[in-house]
Amino acid sequence: MIINTGMRTDIPGFYSEWLMNRIHDGYVYVRNPYNRLQVSKYSLSPDIVDCLAFCSKNPYPMLKYIDELKEKYNMFWFVTITPYGKDLEPNVPSYEKVIEDFKTLSNKIGKNAVALRYDPILINEEYTVKKHIEMFDKFAKCLKGYTEDVTISFLDLYEKVKRNAPDIKVPTNEQQIKIAKEFVRIGKENNMIIHGCCENPKLKEFGVDITGCMSQKIVEKAIGFKLNAPGGQSKRIVTDKVKNICNCLMGNDIGDYNSCMHLCKYCYANFNKELVKENYKLHNPNSPFLIGESLLEDKVTQAKQKSWKIDNEIEQVTLF
Repeated sequence: MIINTGMRTDIPGFYSEWLMNRIHDGYVYVRNPYNRLQVSKYSLSPDIVDCLAFCSKNPYPMLKYIDELKEKYNMFWFVTITPYGKDLEPNVPSYEKVIEDFKTLSNKIGKNAVALRYDPILINEEYTVKKHIEMFDKFAKCLKGYTEDVTISFLDLYEKVKRNAPDIKVPTNEQQIKIAKEFVRIGKENNMIIHGCCENPKLKEFGVDITGCMSQKIVEKAIGFKLNAPGGQSKRIVTDKVKNICNCLMGNDIGDYNSCMHLCKYCYANFNKELVKENYKLHNPNSPFLIGESLLEDKVTQAKQKSWKIDNEIEQVTLF
């Protein structure tokens, strides 16, 4: 099975010490975001965890632990690099710095285990279609040979995003097609496949792979063996009228919403920055929870976990 660390917050960027403490202790507690007293306990045993997945805008704090992690786990990393400045990404390192850290990470774990995310693609007065094409060309040339996979995603304009950044817009269909065409062209020049996850299916006509950004094929390429992953995929609303199937093996996420201190204006996982700052103060690197401590009212349930590696029969007992 897959343990994911990056759908709700940036654990490598802000909570790397905590994650390593959890790995050393062999388990982690995760609160249900819709019922905070309902807690899942996940084993972090390498015998069960087939892949440890990351998504980060700042992998640097985790680099000192990579050799230890590599000894225990197979990994897959998304590293997000965008051209945006402090107006939209107040606490994200410069793209020049993240590119160098991307290279270091790739050299340590292999190019198949690291993918670039250029995400989200948004439009405003400064970040035009032309600007995105120019910057992606620059990123791709710098990272040629360090990855073969790139995921792009166009902005989802949630209500909280509208409040946080009223000047940004979703690219029009025409703009999306132009960006997709140029990104595919640039990708081919740099031996990179452009993936679009839960985006407009028509982008397939222009060379975008729409089978998923963390599909079984991509994960298997990263970890080096086949998986007998469970069937059934989720649906995600792409627009008010369109639902797309998500083919990704996202696994179980051990993060927590409203805890990412990058404080990006377009973020879907943070409600508001004041709540994030309050939660960050509650973080204890030695706690089994990412944010806060155990409560007397908590109902802890051992999660059902099983290795998906073919011919591997290790299974975790469940109380579900």
